[in-house]
Amino acid sequence: MTADVVVTGYGVRTAFGSGPEAATGGVFAGRTSFRRVRRFDTTGFRSGFAAVPDDTETPALSGALREVADAAVGMADLPAGGETAVLLGTAGDFTAVTRFWRSGGEDADGVADTVPAALAESLATRFGARGPKYAFTNACVASATAIATGCALIADGRVDSAICAGGYLVEVENQAKFDSGWALAKDGTLRPFSAGRSGLLLGDGAAAVVLESADAAHRRGAPALARVSGWGMASDAHHVARPHPEARGLVAASRLALRRAGARYVDYVNAHGTGTKHNDIAETRGFHELFGPAAAAVPISSTKGSTGHLLEGSGAVEFVIALTALRSGIVPPTAGFTEPDPACDLDYVPNEAREAPLRRVLSVNAAFGGANTALVLEQV
Repeated sequence: MTADVVVTGYGVRTAFGSGPEAATGGVFAGRTSFRRVRRFDTTGFRSGFAAVPDDTETPALSGALREVADAAVGMADLPAGGETAVLLGTAGDFTAVTRFWRSGGEDADGVADTVPAALAESLATRFGARGPKYAFTNACVASATAIATGCALIADGRVDSAICAGGYLVEVENQAKFDSGWALAKDGTLRPFSAGRSGLLLGDGAAAVVLESADAAHRRGAPALARVSGWGMASDAHHVARPHPEARGLVAASRLALRRAGARYVDYVNAHGTGTKHNDIAETRGFHELFGPAAAAVPISSTKGSTGHLLEGSGAVEFVIALTALRSGIVPPTAGFTEPDPACDLDYVPNEAREAPLRRVLSVNAAFGGANTALVLEQV
């Protein structure tokens, strides 16, 4: 017999600001947060835009992760010192590397705070968590993998609670790499599933969630915000960067998650939706395969049109957005949508949020190398 997994706390930060009110106020209102980056020089870049606050300093990822984890643990009122697992999805912070090379070889301070394993250890120490510690670096599914693995640890009875987090803050290293690959939208707008889409844009984002067994939460009187009824991970290994044209990995991960949840359909999908030519068409085909004739009736949106692509932080932030949708009965829109693409022929909730009776929602993510994740949330 496996344990039921519930969410008892969360924290989130995006370019709209810190806290759920800032994030959802931007995302659910269909606002965008893209502007020209000022925290590093984008001279010579094809696209100098990202979803970032209007500041000139690159914030520390370690600080952002502490902020969202503090909020999640505080909301859950999770006691310190227990056998809590800590699972973190992030590639770390490139700022120390950048400082090292630009300083003529001088030592870069704070290097330990930029390494994924050290960041996970730091969070565990902060909360007195004595359980297993994991750091996932598998690109855009990293924090969703952290959540799925946390669910598995709880369901298998290995731990009663887990702090799962992930984050990415826009810096010059990845901006330059995506720009040199002609992957970024030149006009400063990310348009998921729209005929006018021209590429992705990066964004600041971090989130943390506290997961617990339903029994453990009940024993200590912690309200369950939602139940994580299903999770799945799969890889189609199709291409190092391009998704499988039929989204086989996404379909496989989603079927695993739905099978675990004992369900065939959901009331809303938070899609990966990068605003790139190949991803959005492949996802559309995948949803047709996953839901069959019922696919046309499922509201699907990509909130990257508001937040930008948060890389390793995407899964955790979008999990929180899906949780908010479930609890509020409001489907967030796909911001930046201009006109329909005949190849993306599903209900992508263009630009305006929508009220709907939501009992079960699905959040999916994909990454380089064909990695895919799927998480199912249900009302408690």
